[in-house]
Amino acid sequence: MSTPLIARLLFLLCLIATIGAAATEATSETRPRVRDVGLVVGTFPTGPLNAITDVGGVRVGHATVIRGDDIRSGVTAIIPAPGNLYTHPVPAWIHVGNGYGKLIGETQVREFGEIETPLLLTCTLCVWRAADALKEWMYMQPGMGEHTVNPVVGETNDSVVNNMWSNPVGRDEVFAALNSASAGPVAEGSVGAGTGTQAFGWKGGIGTSSRVLPESLGGYTIGALVQTNFGGTLSINGAPVGRELGQYAYRDELAGDAASDDREDGSIMMVIATDAPLNARSLDRLAQRAMMGLARTGSFAHNGSGDYVIAFSTHEKVRRPRESAAPVDAPALVNASMSPLFAATAEATEEAVYNAIFRATSISSRRGTLTAIPLDEVIRVLEKYNALHWNQTIKP
Repeated sequence: MSTPLIARLLFLLCLIATIGAAATEATSETRPRVRDVGLVVGTFPTGPLNAITDVGGVRVGHATVIRGDDIRSGVTAIIPAPGNLYTHPVPAWIHVGNGYGKLIGETQVREFGEIETPLLLTCTLCVWRAADALKEWMYMQPGMGEHTVNPVVGETNDSVVNNMWSNPVGRDEVFAALNSASAGPVAEGSVGAGTGTQAFGWKGGIGTSSRVLPESLGGYTIGALVQTNFGGTLSINGAPVGRELGQYAYRDELAGDAASDDREDGSIMMVIATDAPLNARSLDRLAQRAMMGLARTGSFAHNGSGDYVIAFSTHEKVRRPRESAAPVDAPALVNASMSPLFAATAEATEEAVYNAIFRATSISSRRGTLTAIPLDEVIRVLEKYNALHWNQTIKP
């Protein structure tokens, strides 16, 4: 066996060990999802997993990277549908709520209304290496030729605890996330692209949720996945959690003190999936409602916060071939049928943010510390404002 090959194998073994150790560290503390404590968001029921993977065909995978005293990062892969996405792309749209960010592939998605690769979420300065790795992974898929693929890679800035200038996410991490992607439960909190991120000044991360419409409203499923890294004043089901816990936007300035680093700058990536038959225009409208769900949590889209929504449809009949000499028909819901999907999207996005915060565990490095929100204090506030068990007020 050649020396370069041996070195390569040793590196991969170390990487696997690192990812495994990171996942263990990130999930060592058992923390509930919001429904586990009686927090019910909205009125529509969730899917079986209460995750974006409740939408048929969607798969999610993570690679978590914790190395040394300053690497706390990772990558999350979302595969929208089975098969070759280049030859049979899915309808999609990207809505820009606040455009302070580095979202690779955005212009072509908005030009064609389609996504032709899996989606990657990672750290801010990791996007270019991640996109290059995603390009390579795509060319390895069956049915690919020499085409110019359009990788879609979003990001948030995890530099409070991560040295993103060292390029901690590359080919091996991206391949690990893509190849481990599954349709089962989705790991949340301090994992994958959420390893080093925050929310409202506490530890944030990856969160997900879903909604299922009743048959009278189409019976469609909507799933949301978020990578949180933004600020504001946390509100949960209307309860002023941030104010009650003394962690809110411009707290020091309001007290007459000097300006402080309240971690308002940041970003959030929101991914919305649905099995409803939607074209790109309707997906644009759907994506805008994710911003409404985000606003309910207490975000106001700070100047330095990149707030993006990627929405796509997995419905088999709206997935058209890339090339066809003849016109291709595709069904699409009329505008008047969109309102239930709008409501479900806002609900799922809101709950996904809460799940990210609830599930996140504290992360430290030599660069700093992001502390998990104290759940006992949060529950006390939710009880004080009667924000729990709202489902008990809905009569069948």
